[in-house]
Amino acid sequence: MRLAPFTLRIPPALRPMIGGFAAYASAEAVTRVVRIVAILVIARRTDPAMLGTAAAALSLFELIRVLANAGIGQRIVAARADELDRVCNTARRVFWLVCGSVALIQIAAAAALALITGEREAAAMLAVLSGVYLMMPPGLVQIFLLMREGRMGATARIGATQTMTDHVLTVALVLIWPSAWAIVLPKLLTAPVWTILARRARPWAPRPAAGYAHWRVFAVYGPAVLASELLAAARLQADKLIVGAMLGLDALGLYYFAFNAGLGISQSLITAFGTVLFPSLCRAGGEQERAAQLRQAFLLGLPPLVLLVACQGLLAPIYVPILFGPKWVSAAPFLSLLCLAAVPLMCGAILGAKYRADGEPLRETRMAAMATVLGLGGLALGAGHSIALACIGYAAGLALALCLPALRFAFSTPNTTTLKGELS
Repeated sequence: MRLAPFTLRIPPALRPMIGGFAAYASAEAVTRVVRIVAILVIARRTDPAMLGTAAAALSLFELIRVLANAGIGQRIVAARADELDRVCNTARRVFWLVCGSVALIQIAAAAALALITGEREAAAMLAVLSGVYLMMPPGLVQIFLLMREGRMGATARIGATQTMTDHVLTVALVLIWPSAWAIVLPKLLTAPVWTILARRARPWAPRPAAGYAHWRVFAVYGPAVLASELLAAARLQADKLIVGAMLGLDALGLYYFAFNAGLGISQSLITAFGTVLFPSLCRAGGEQERAAQLRQAFLLGLPPLVLLVACQGLLAPIYVPILFGPKWVSAAPFLSLLCLAAVPLMCGAILGAKYRADGEPLRETRMAAMATVLGLGGLALGAGHSIALACIGYAAGLALALCLPALRFAFSTPNTTTLKGELS
């Protein structure tokens, strides 16, 4: 009942991080309700083969989309006050260059998909989704300025609004036009919502008089960040391509459903936690304060996640047939098994934020590479036998790669440097 004394016991350095994560968690709770409704409608209006086609296109889209995450925005977050205008001016140009290049790469990938596999419908979806990249640059500088200023509530609302609009539009289209296109098109149609909201939340315009930062300031850790993001995307998206290639589109439909209804929920919270943690660590006053924040982040993030995973996994056989219909009963065990991967993924998100804030992105890249190899390797080994063993192999591989470094950090002595100092 006495909230004020409890609030006062929270270390001041942690309050922005806790407030930011609370904003993201609240937004996620609201969007999750809408997402569940969308999954219910999709599950009842489509079949595994139809869902598998959409899953193939969306998985490739998410995999290619990571090419736009080249560490540019993180440089804005970590910039000194006296160089911020110059960094933002150059970042705007780099965002346009990168996003335009990624759009062309995705169109080429769509053409290759059609020629090599003959999946013309999935290829057409992938080509259409390349339009998303042309709508991103006008709002990217603004989003990272919001993160720099600690306004995580604003970024959470922007993301939640776009996601809810996406789900509502998906439901409407699936009801009117049950097809794979009804699942894919909302990703393109709602992209302008994100851009408009970002520009309204944080007005910004280039200041040419301030000059432009040299391109190399983005190359200090940009390639390593991009490599880590690509590996993470491969870990979270290529699994579906492996399942589809080894077990067929029907099996992919079951796996995709289990992933989204289970691990997909936890993954949203994990991503949000890492997003909030990074700027908080960049604002830390020194090595000891940053190390303390990291240990507190583990204590804040892991217990509620473990509780969520336990509820999802243990109750899946009960709520899956009730909520999604009897045809998805066979996916319930896969949902339970995939949920186990959430714990190592949270460890990876926390350590990744630490390495970036420490100015050691190559350590994150090595960790991400190991997680990708072990996770997808375990998945592929298991997929040679069954979907269940594929799920077990995926979770076990991630645990080996990500939980062990987390345990080592828990017993290590802090020895870090600040990102701002390295980039200056």
